[in-house]
Amino acid sequence: MYNTPFRRRLPPGPGPLDKYGNKYDFPFLQDSDEDISSTSRRSTYSDSKQGSTGSLASGRNSRNENAGLVGLKNLGNTCFMNSVLQCLSNTKVLKNYCIKDDYTFDINKRTSGMKGQLMNAYATLMCNMWKDDGYCTSVAPTAFKSQIQRFAPRFMGYNQQDAQEFLRYLLMGLHEDVNRVQTKPKPVRVDEEEDDRLSPVQKAKECWNRYIAFDDSKIVDIFVGQLRSTLTCTTCKHSSVTFDPFWDLSVPIPKRRVSDVKLIDCISEFMKEETLDDDERPSCAKCRARRRCTKSFSIQKFPQILVLHLKRFSGERYRSKLSTTVDFPMNLDLKEFSSERDNENHKYNLYGMSNHSGGVYSGHYTANCKHPSTGEWHLFNDNRVTPTSSNRVISSEAYVLFYELEKAGGTSRL
Repeated sequence: MYNTPFRRRLPPGPGPLDKYGNKYDFPFLQDSDEDISSTSRRSTYSDSKQGSTGSLASGRNSRNENAGLVGLKNLGNTCFMNSVLQCLSNTKVLKNYCIKDDYTFDINKRTSGMKGQLMNAYATLMCNMWKDDGYCTSVAPTAFKSQIQRFAPRFMGYNQQDAQEFLRYLLMGLHEDVNRVQTKPKPVRVDEEEDDRLSPVQKAKECWNRYIAFDDSKIVDIFVGQLRSTLTCTTCKHSSVTFDPFWDLSVPIPKRRVSDVKLIDCISEFMKEETLDDDERPSCAKCRARRRCTKSFSIQKFPQILVLHLKRFSGERYRSKLSTTVDFPMNLDLKEFSSERDNENHKYNLYGMSNHSGGVYSGHYTANCKHPSTGEWHLFNDNRVTPTSSNRVISSEAYVLFYELEKAGGTSRL
């Protein structure tokens, strides 16, 4: 279900230009930043200048349509970070949690290793990006980077990194800083036989309650869903059901003779029934022996924000990349993958994506995001922000997709 976190080490040296006119990122090679002073009415400033979020209150109820349309300066191969930050900046519920200071009531200084410093740095950055003073076109996320690399030292320095991996570490760090559970409960010993006597719905609720007994935060409220796994013995037909939380879904891209595949095909490939045989045979609780089994997935609890990672990189140390264009819809209906057929909350709207151009050993990240207030699409390319449209965002570069859940009746939940 999850990929093992990785770190790609790329050879130094200059490279070709991508379609946006940027040099591809390489380790220890800092992207040249354009001089925006003569082409824009606003200037670049550091996210550390404001010091605390309290001084930014005047911009928090902004009606300025340009609010949030702020680029992020490349600090040296940090386009992967900038791309993810722009997608999260346009996640309305998370953005509001930061700029309205709601997060300050949840800061966890007891069990969080960062004692709230990562969350504070992230919220300050968001406030600077959403100020309504008409002053800056881009922000240098220096203070934020210093905090995320303290939480996850793998992001120290200026090596190019993977955007999906960065997203996972960032969300986990933010979660720990605002975890409502400040006194860890004792581990619960699960009676599997008793669990198996529960109905699937009851078991799902019990598993979810066990999870949030340790991990309960606004970040979990927003991003975490629950996956149902069904294992069926081919000998006695006994089925066992387990439930696990997920922060994102890494979906494979089916290899076909046609050049394009649909996103729903990728999700189907992830969810489809597979056979476990030979060395993979699990133990059947009823047969009390290792048996050939089938295994399939479905979604028990749909998250507010669904993050879909397209598995473009494959092979040892990600030595190859699939450049297949995945046709993803603006409106995504996942009813066919719902564990509960009467669940009405299964429709999503696309609002952001992290794109990767280039190959395995050189590349550049950008983001396409829909403004949470105006609904207009923009391309975020480090410190440059340009308008685009929904019919131009589908490409072979799409890597991580962000969908928001609809309310019943078709309006945005966020």
